[in-house]
Amino acid sequence: MNETDPNNPVAVALELERLRGSLEAGFARADGQLALLVQRSDQTDKQLADHEVRLDTLERSRWPLASIGALTAAVGVAVVLWETVR
Repeated sequence: MNETDPNNPVAVALELERLRGSLEAGFARADGQLALLVQRSDQTDKQLADHEVRLDTLERSRWPLASIGALTAAVGVAVVLWETVR
């Protein structure tokens, strides 16, 4: 019997060992790629959380446009009243 004979138990065992090695290598690559994706996802989550904090800080520190408009209108009315009284 030769090594290419499908009935040869040694040939079958060798081929199974080759397949096992290929599967292990493939799983190792897939595990590495998944670990990299998880790491990148964690980094993205951290950046997103940082941006959320920075955006909240900016939103709290700005004046709303409606408040500026109301303040300008009130100052305008006060100036007109002051001018008419004078």
